[in-house]
Amino acid sequence: MSRTTDRRGGRDDSLRVVVVDDSPFMRGLIADLLTDAGVAVVGEAGDGAEALSVVAETRPDVVTMDVEMPGMGGLEAVERLMDETPTPVLMLSAHTAEGAEVTFEALERGAVDFFSKPGGEVSTGVSRESDRLVEAVKSVADADLDAATRDRRESDADGPASDPSPGATASAGASGSPGTAAVDVDGPLTVVIGSSTGGPNAVERVMSALPKADCRIVIVQHMPEAFTARFADRLDAASAYDVREASDGARIGPGEAVVARGGSHTRIDSYRAGRLRVKLDEDDSQSVTPAADVTMRSAAEVVDDPLVGVVLTGMGSDAAEGIRAMADAGARTIAQSEDTCVIYGMPKRAVETGGVDEVRDLDDVAGAIVGGEA
Repeated sequence: MSRTTDRRGGRDDSLRVVVVDDSPFMRGLIADLLTDAGVAVVGEAGDGAEALSVVAETRPDVVTMDVEMPGMGGLEAVERLMDETPTPVLMLSAHTAEGAEVTFEALERGAVDFFSKPGGEVSTGVSRESDRLVEAVKSVADADLDAATRDRRESDADGPASDPSPGATASAGASGSPGTAAVDVDGPLTVVIGSSTGGPNAVERVMSALPKADCRIVIVQHMPEAFTARFADRLDAASAYDVREASDGARIGPGEAVVARGGSHTRIDSYRAGRLRVKLDEDDSQSVTPAADVTMRSAAEVVDDPLVGVVLTGMGSDAAEGIRAMADAGARTIAQSEDTCVIYGMPKRAVETGGVDEVRDLDDVAGAIVGGEA
C-alpha cells in the first residue's frame, strides 16, 4: 500500500523527495538525513511498484531509488517511472562492481545520477556521507530530464537495432556500434575530457562517435573507485579506442584512452614520442576526486603537441581552472551546450573563464575534437 509522509522541516519551498528502499531502516535514515538538511520527504516506498503509486500521488521533485529490491526492483521502476510520471531519479547503489553494472543500466533507462552507499545495501555509513547525499539530491533536482532520457527515447524510437550493411561506418549514439573509420588529425593529439552529473551517458556518446585517429585520451568522470573500471569497460566496448582504467605509471599511445580512477587524481606526468605517462595522486586538497582540474593543468604543463580540452555536463566548477590553463597553453577547448546538458554547471563555469573556444551540442563534440564535423 502506498505511503505518503510530510517531513517538510518547516520550509514551504523545500525540495520534495520520495525515498524508495526495501529496508525500513534505510528509508528512515535517508529520510531523516534529508529532513535535517531542509529537504521535504513527502513519501516513502518499499519497492518499485509502491514507488510508482507514491510518485504519481505526491509528484515530488526527486526520487531516491534503491537498486536491489524484492518484487519490482529499481531498474524496472526507473523505466516505468519515465514512461508514466517522469521524475528525476537518484539511484542508491551498493559500492561494489556488481552495483556499478546495475547502476549504469539504470542511467541508460533514465536515472539522472547515482549515490554509492558506503558499507553496502543496509549501513549507517550513509550518515557519514550526508552532505554528499544532500548535494546529489539537489543536483538531480536541477537536471534537464529531457537531456537525461534522450538516449532512451531515441533507442525506443529507433526500435530493435539492425546489423549494419557491409562496409558501413557506425559512429552514432552511445547505443550504436563503435566508429571504425580512421581520420587524419593535425599531429599527435591529446584529449582531456571532464564530466560529472549526466557524464557517463554523455562520455559514452562522444567516445562512440569519435573516429579512430592519432589520439590519446584521458577521461575524468566524477565517480567512486568501485565504478571507474566498469565504466572503462563500457567505453572500450562502445568505442573504437582501447579504453582501460588509469593505473600509476600507465602509458597511453595513439588509439588508447584511460578513465581516471575513482579515489585519486590522474596527472599527466610526462609526454615523449607521442606517448603519455600518467601518475596517480591521492592529494585531498581538491573538492572532488578525481578532479578534471588536476588532469587538465598537468596536460597544459607537459604536452607540447596538439591538445584539446573538453568539458561536458556536470554540477560544480571542476574543469574551469583546468580549461583556462589548457587554453593559455594553446589548446583547443570545447564545452557542451546548455541545451544538451543534464546539468549546465561545469560547462557554464568553464565558459565564464573565457577559456572556451567552442560551445557544441553533444552530438557535435566528437567532430569538434578531431577538428571537423561529426
